[in-house]
Amino acid sequence: MARIVVIGAGLGAMAAAARLAVAGHRVTVYESGGTYGGAVRRFERDGFGFDTGPGLLHLPAVYRDLFVKTGKQPLEECVTLTQVDPASRQLFADGTRVDLPNASRAGTVAALDAALGAGTGERWGDFMVRAREAWDRTRRPLLEEPQPKDTTPLGREPYPALKAGLLRRPTTTLARIGARELRDPRLAALLDAYAWSYGFDPAGAPAAAAVLPYMEQTFGSWYVAGGIRALADAVYERCRQRRVEFVFDAHVERVLEKDGRACGIELAGGETVGADHVVSGAPVPSHHDEDRELAPRGAEPSAQRPYTGRVTVCLALRGAREPGAVHRTVVHAAGDLPTVTVLRPDDPALRPDDGHESVTVTATVGTRGGQDWSAVAGRVVTAAEAAVPGLRERLLWQEVRTPEHTLRETGVAEVPGPALAGAGGRHLPEANASLLPGLYFAGGWAHPGGGLAHAGMSGALVAGLIVEGADFRGSQ
Repeated sequence: MARIVVIGAGLGAMAAAARLAVAGHRVTVYESGGTYGGAVRRFERDGFGFDTGPGLLHLPAVYRDLFVKTGKQPLEECVTLTQVDPASRQLFADGTRVDLPNASRAGTVAALDAALGAGTGERWGDFMVRAREAWDRTRRPLLEEPQPKDTTPLGREPYPALKAGLLRRPTTTLARIGARELRDPRLAALLDAYAWSYGFDPAGAPAAAAVLPYMEQTFGSWYVAGGIRALADAVYERCRQRRVEFVFDAHVERVLEKDGRACGIELAGGETVGADHVVSGAPVPSHHDEDRELAPRGAEPSAQRPYTGRVTVCLALRGAREPGAVHRTVVHAAGDLPTVTVLRPDDPALRPDDGHESVTVTATVGTRGGQDWSAVAGRVVTAAEAAVPGLRERLLWQEVRTPEHTLRETGVAEVPGPALAGAGGRHLPEANASLLPGLYFAGGWAHPGGGLAHAGMSGALVAGLIVEGADFRGSQ
């Protein structure tokens, strides 16, 4: 039985902790804050509740696997999962509206044809075929296997060229896919919105980011009753059932090293804790220009550090949801208004009574350059008015969450995106096994990147590397 210290209580770190505890190890989690969940937070006031991190779950199989491997109760006995249908309502700048069904390619094609004109659905369907090819090429190495030491193959663009032979023309960015292959500004905006929702600027995101809409439209979008925070609650309880110990308000100053190997941690105040392995669920320090205390010796800064975060506005509204309201609406950019995602869960747990409604509006923003967050929040709410009839008249109060809140809660203002192939490997996060033996990285800043599903997989990969060692070949 090994002694394992886990730094941070985010979803990826807790997923690793639960799996390692089941394998017979003694696991203790040290969290600098007063609660678990990392970026999966909830804001509550006056009987209203809001998810301030992710609002929907994609690839729930990751957490189903976690619960199967760590206990008798499956995921669905610990939380209530429902598919969101329609998956989204898209409101375009020209006033066009389309409702996209959940996990139905044929239904999506038909909906696009009906709303945007004949042929648009077929073009989107053809694009999804190519996106599937990119997904099939990268799913195992980017989601289910440890990152290889030689990442050169992952730096090559997996998205197939549009044509073959002499006319073969590679597409290098997501924005070029929209212009070259979709050939409709609304389809291009639809594609761009998927990139923005994961924190990527379509103009710079590799064409391999086509896997993001493919993943959502193929495997569906799911809501956790009570909000995504309920998923964090369930993972925490599973850890406790497996006898994982948690120490909150415990800031880790550095990882200790002896004989070229991680051997424990030092806490604020000088206390040291010995360990056979250290798992860091905190943001990987080699992503930080100013703080590399936890980085292994010889680690170099990541080639690609994102500078995008989230502005989230929690809206407490009087009055019930109108008939025909949907769970998720994407309002596309128009003029100086940003693209925003409006979440309106019909969940009694998140409102004081049926005469009120809680609404969350989120936009991806840059985190550099001295943003006027009040002005940004104003534009976010104005954009949301297209999705929520009578929003201003119904508004009781609002709570604005900015990258400054993210910085205080997680240590980094930015929100990590999932790993993407292509672009010379610039969108690959840190490997789970660090350059310092005995030190591992889990969570959104490590392979396979950000997002609930990807963070959960990072925990599975770290546990596999520790339990099985060099023979570990990935999740089955």
